[in-house]
Amino acid sequence: MTTLPDLASDCNACAALCCVGLAFDEGDDFAIDKPAGLPCPHLGTRHDCTIYEYLEEEGFPGCVRYECEGAGQRAITLHGGESWRDDLELLAPMLETFRHLRTIHSLLTLLDTARRLPLEEEEEDRWEHLMESLCPDEMTPDVAAEIASGTILAEARDFLRSLAHHV
Repeated sequence: MTTLPDLASDCNACAALCCVGLAFDEGDDFAIDKPAGLPCPHLGTRHDCTIYEYLEEEGFPGCVRYECEGAGQRAITLHGGESWRDDLELLAPMLETFRHLRTIHSLLTLLDTARRLPLEEEEEDRWEHLMESLCPDEMTPDVAAEIASGTILAEARDFLRSLAHHV
């Protein structure tokens, strides 16, 4: 059986990759515009949010609701637990790995949920194939990039759409 990675975010084990890698569009979810790749102005020097206790009041409910599904801390682990704050050259590869893992982890979350459906034997076989493909025995930044650039993501999305008759 395939072993799932942790699919819940753990901000304490991350280096605020979402606060740097994601773009914010000023509106109902974010009080400011922020391009992807630049740290949020509320990001502290220790990867902490300086307005965390007041995110909603300060106009950042999108941050409160955001869930990376474990991609942030896994990206940090895959890059040796280093901090981009200590070596700025790590930021671009960490953000790329984070981007790939967000896609992979999102599909894994959906597939994990789909497993609770009364799948037919053929669907179970497809499910297992997808899980094995998205959860290799050894994940590395290169493997994450390979998965993200391959056909397995489209196969997983097609499979999930094919399950509509179950709901």
